[in-house]
Amino acid sequence: MSKGIRKIWKKFWTPILHNPIIQWTLAIVLAGVTWFVFLSSRHRFTNTESLKQYRNKPVVFVFFHGRCAMLSPVIRCARIKSYCVSSRHKDGRMMARLQRLFGLRAIYGSTSDGAVAVLREGVRIMRDEKVSMCVPVDGPSGPSLHLQDGAIYFARMTGAPIVPCCFSCSRPIYLDRWDKFMIPKLFGTITVNIGKPIHIDSKLHGESFEQKRKEIENIMIKQLRNMDTEFDLPEIEYGLNATEYKKHNRNK
Repeated sequence: MSKGIRKIWKKFWTPILHNPIIQWTLAIVLAGVTWFVFLSSRHRFTNTESLKQYRNKPVVFVFFHGRCAMLSPVIRCARIKSYCVSSRHKDGRMMARLQRLFGLRAIYGSTSDGAVAVLREGVRIMRDEKVSMCVPVDGPSGPSLHLQDGAIYFARMTGAPIVPCCFSCSRPIYLDRWDKFMIPKLFGTITVNIGKPIHIDSKLHGESFEQKRKEIENIMIKQLRNMDTEFDLPEIEYGLNATEYKKHNRNK
């Protein structure tokens, strides 16, 4: 698509996608598709003890942005009360409406936009309402597979453990995005892995903070790689971000 056509297309679609009625309509359609894909697939769950253990306790569920599509039904089926950190961008608000249909309420912001406000509001909600927080750790624009600091701050300030979550599938579709967003095809196999709880010291800071961040990041990457290896899937690249990915595609 040429640069001129892309601009015209963007001007046409942007106001439409900002319309709340359109967003809710799309969210309802996507929720129906998600449930249809989920229920039509074979499932294999591992290490789900944390879902039962923390059903009524605060916990910070962490996952990579490209692997959130099938986690919403899992959280819903497990009857876990939770909030989800969502971007203020139109895509983020669209996803927040979709997540609301799965019982997940939204807190708007990201590491680059309103990070402090999100942290304060999230900590208050977790303490007052005793609910969980779902955090896409490399969103909303990357770098891919990179754990941002926010989830660790939530855990450090509330005492809630961090629990890594991931899904993979036998017949994936990858969206042409920086995060290689995965969508399963119908009638395949979906695997879901819930990691062991990781507790964060309330006094963690400085070099120790970075070491713990890297440790959790490595755990999450290993979790994803092992699950994808089972289906012989291509390796997801580390360190991609939205801006550089779009620029690279335009220059092809």
